[in-house]
Amino acid sequence: MTIPRLPLRDELFLLGHDDDTGSLHIHRHALALGLAGAVLIDLFLAGRITLDPNDARPAGERWLRLHTDQPVGDLIADTAIAAIRYGRTAPPVKVFLRGFADDLYERTRAGLVAAGILRQTARRRLGGLARTDTYLATDSKWAVVARARLRYVALGREQPDNHTAALAGLVATLGLTTHLYLNDDSAAVTEHLKAIAGQHHRSVRDITTALDAAVGDLATATYR
Repeated sequence: MTIPRLPLRDELFLLGHDDDTGSLHIHRHALALGLAGAVLIDLFLAGRITLDPNDARPAGERWLRLHTDQPVGDLIADTAIAAIRYGRTAPPVKVFLRGFADDLYERTRAGLVAAGILRQTARRRLGGLARTDTYLATDSKWAVVARARLRYVALGREQPDNHTAALAGLVATLGLTTHLYLNDDSAAVTEHLKAIAGQHHRSVRDITTALDAAVGDLATATYR
């Protein structure tokens, strides 16, 4: 049985959480920025957006432009298309990531629940006085398959397609490499995944670079 491939956004969400407990591997806001980057990359790979060709600008300041406003058929992706289309000006990549990430974690999670990929469970603590909502995968296959593709690529067993190469770049940028459960040095694997991602579309690489800068800004703001 062939397992349908999820959007980059959904795969990244699953890889950003522990399979057994549903706990986050990284800061929630950092993952939300990653989800926004994943949405842009999926739109680029689907031929819906382009980045302006100005080589003089840093990656995060290149403008997003619509190649076509034809809907994708995915609610979140189509919302991104509308945001770019009806914005006052063409947004720079990093500015778009920050704005679109605002409630994207919750929207992505809600979409996965609606699709039956996640289920919500409630846990009681402090003698039943405190309630904690946890979201767990209904089937581990979704994260396992995504993780396996990245493991095969990291080990040189498979050549990645554009989707998997982009996922490799996102995972490496967000510091999720250790959760691929490889025995190799995680720093080396991270650099290897970044190199693999860098061999594909330049615009995808620029979106990932802008994501890296946005996550860095978030970390800097935390310590101010």
